Amino acid sequence: MKKLVFTLLAASTLVFTNSATDAETAFASTSNTTSYETSATETSVEVVEVASSKATAKSGTFKMKYNTNVRLDAGTKYKVVTVAKKGAKAVATHQKKVGSQTWFKVKVNGKAGWVLSTLVTSASSGAKVVKASSSTSSSAIVSTALSLKGIPYKFGGTTTSGFDCSGFTQYVFKKAGKSLSRTTLSQFAETTAVSSPQPGDLIFFANTYRAGISHVGIYIGNGQWVHSGGKKAEVLSVNAPYWGDKIHSYRR
Repeated sequence: MKKLVFTLLAASTLVFTNSATDAETAFASTSNTTSYETSATETSVEVVEVASSKATAKSGTFKMKYNTNVRLDAGTKYKVVTVAKKGAKAVATHQKKVGSQTWFKVKVNGKAGWVLSTLVTSASSGAKVVKASSSTSSSAIVSTALSLKGIPYKFGGTTTSGFDCSGFTQYVFKKAGKSLSRTTLSQFAETTAVSSPQPGDLIFFANTYRAGISHVGIYIGNGQWVHSGGKKAEVLSVNAPYWGDKIHSYRR
């Protein structure tokens, strides 16, 4: 009788162990239809360490497909720093390959961490943009600028950790393959005024925090523009309170 009980217990343990192994294998496999690195209620499992690449720059705003664990580093072996709710928006700053998987470093819930790329989707800009059909670079400028929405404003900033107005426009133009100098005044000086603005043109403002030309953004079409100002990079109407009265000119 004792031998029979021991045999049944050993069999149960073997079944449990195999089930955990199968679940982890299914999680780690990139051939699955859906990857789940999600809710805080899921069972923790050890993963086999795989080679990872160095992080490279990544920009864009993404939306969580599920309640998603945001981890200290790229990989499920790292601790969870926060759980991003389904639908939460996150700003990506870097990406890294771990084995056959790609992880994004994002800022969400006031914290920075890593999420599996298959658990996020590109966020809609929410703005209707008229693209200049004759200029690929113009549409690239607009799409790049919109992908940076939500990044904090930082005086003197020129990177995705924070932009000031001219640092933002310079960064966007560089990503679109176009050269633009660093300051608002120099950008104004090296461009030419246009009477009929097109998406991708610069929009300049005067007499904001100082007399004369003092702020710059990017016109995106449909009476809207995007800039880094106030607290973050955002889209506004050309008729927005305060800014509408400060418009000086459109230039390209």
